[in-house]
Amino acid sequence: MTTDTISNNPLLDFSDLPRFDAIKPEHVTPAVEALLQENRAVVARLEQPMDKVTWSGFAEPLEESTEKLGRAWGVVGHLNAVADTPELRAAYNENLPKITEFWTSLSQNLALFDKYKALRTCEEYSSYSPARRKIIENALRDFRLGGAELPEDKKERFAEIQEKQAALATKFSENVLDATNDYALFVDDEAELAGLPDDAKQAARSAAEKEGKPGYKFTLHFPSYYPLLQYADSRGLRETIYRANVTKASELGAKPEWDNTQNIADLLKLRDEEAALLGYGNFAEVSLVPKMAETPEQVISFLEDLAKRARPFAEKDLNELRAFAKQEIGIDKLEAWDVAYASEKLREQRYAFSEQEVKQYFPEPKVIEGLFRVVQTLFSVEIKPDTASVWNKDVTFYRLERDGKLVGQFYLDLYARNGKRGGAWMDDAGGRKLTPRGVQSPVAYLTCNFSEPQIVEGKQKPAFFTHDEVITLFHEFGHGIHHMLTQVDELGVAGISGVEWDAVELPSQFMENFCWEWEVLQHMTSHADTGAPLPRELFDKMIAAKNFQSGLMTLRQVEFALFDMHLHFDHDPSGMHTARDVLAEVRKQVAVLIPPEFNRFETSFSHIFAGGYSAGYYSYKWAEVLSADAYSAFEESGATSGNILVPETGRKFLREILEMGGSRPALESFKAFRGREPNIDALLRHNGMVG
Repeated sequence: MTTDTISNNPLLDFSDLPRFDAIKPEHVTPAVEALLQENRAVVARLEQPMDKVTWSGFAEPLEESTEKLGRAWGVVGHLNAVADTPELRAAYNENLPKITEFWTSLSQNLALFDKYKALRTCEEYSSYSPARRKIIENALRDFRLGGAELPEDKKERFAEIQEKQAALATKFSENVLDATNDYALFVDDEAELAGLPDDAKQAARSAAEKEGKPGYKFTLHFPSYYPLLQYADSRGLRETIYRANVTKASELGAKPEWDNTQNIADLLKLRDEEAALLGYGNFAEVSLVPKMAETPEQVISFLEDLAKRARPFAEKDLNELRAFAKQEIGIDKLEAWDVAYASEKLREQRYAFSEQEVKQYFPEPKVIEGLFRVVQTLFSVEIKPDTASVWNKDVTFYRLERDGKLVGQFYLDLYARNGKRGGAWMDDAGGRKLTPRGVQSPVAYLTCNFSEPQIVEGKQKPAFFTHDEVITLFHEFGHGIHHMLTQVDELGVAGISGVEWDAVELPSQFMENFCWEWEVLQHMTSHADTGAPLPRELFDKMIAAKNFQSGLMTLRQVEFALFDMHLHFDHDPSGMHTARDVLAEVRKQVAVLIPPEFNRFETSFSHIFAGGYSAGYYSYKWAEVLSADAYSAFEESGATSGNILVPETGRKFLREILEMGGSRPALESFKAFRGREPNIDALLRHNGMVG
């Protein structure tokens, strides 16, 4: 690759951070073609017979070449998720099959597979670091899962399956995004918005003004539609927005071309065929090979046990809600679009506060400052503003330092907007590894979808977050520190790389717990009007309400996880039963609150159809057992010191879990931190589900 090529194409410049201000859709295809050409040349060279297979002669050059491709395509994929345009989408879709074909061919390359086997059996293997040995073991496993041992004719079909799955997952995601971006509900009469908080009305007013229209505009972005469900007194308005949200990207949605029903059926058939080619009974078995859980039956047993424990609490939650709705707000039959509204009213009556009242205490600058304080205190790092090219004017950039030395960097993209995929996530913008020039420090993307700052009476106010949004931010930052605070110098198992998928949520869910600590919150709150910190009285009410409807929420997550696992385990995708039928059966088994027949939740369940969680959604609850148990170590040391932010416990968590990355099994890391196997007691206690 020439210097001229690099200077003309910012996607080929790996000297520093991505040049987001210079990257254009027309750069994508030339960059991908140049990198694929380079990678194929490296692979062709490494396929040749070698007198002796060594790490430096084989594994390092392969990693160096494929890392560039991964980084460049990672930038394209990131932009596709946060700054979607027709031109970028076209470039992404044009190149996705080429990228998929390359990775599939790499995973099936017998010559490379044989060389990893040679590394595994060579004399030097025993002297390799644990991280290096883990990379070799993971590579051998992934070659087998990638179809390397298949006969040639089956390899070809396996490659076709991978390309079709990638295209279908992308289409699924695009349909959800397009359906979300397309929808608009305009309300002309402010009286129809009775009950809606002023800041939600102001955001809707601003959205309408941006389009030069009168009244108020609501969309299917979460910060826009959810306040309607939670606060709007108009039952008709709540039903309208509920129907729009739960039918998006389905046959009941706005446009037939955005219906994901067939994409789901096709994906399930392809996954089933992939499993059969690899010699497994179902796709769930394939999915679990690199995870902590051993069998689909073990996962289902775990989920059903959790459902059994949660059910009495969920039934109590629902009975109380129905009685309250009937007696206090005149709703004889509680419908799906009434649940959030009635729940908020019940919360306000029972605990004498509303989520809206709490929201006034969480301005973005104080929340960020409080989050950083927790991380800096526990893990002995400093977080400082930094500069980088970004993809949107609202994106900020920071660096982590320890003893004045760079540890990692991250982008923070907090606000919802058109062209940005919904939800919240952390992604890898670059991993840690040791190079001849020194340590390459990790970089992360941290992405959320919160309400943007509003201009009120000509003045811009900071964004204010609900407490749930604060929890979401802490969650994603937990993924971020897992990625950035690693001390492993081997790219393949540094940070989140190589960590079992059902353990990767441990640090993220662990961080959520700090959002319920007085010692933390008093440093991260400031009232919108007075600047006063969160009052202790209001905090105590929040704690009292912490497990409000936790039984219902637990069953909801179990419902999604069982649906996912049964879809990929004992559902025949070629039979008469559909994915919707499976969901109905799961709901009949575990749910106490059954959605209306028109609910099409599955057609926008991006986690399992476009987000890598297929036969893995259970990992949120599985990892919550680990995270709750890990956090209880801080509760124990805090009870002694009177301070939850105990640096000694933080250092141990840093050393045994965050720094280790994927260099050893997650269970070993957990036991090294906790001194024992995990148990479910802390999770049940944290959720108020104990007798």
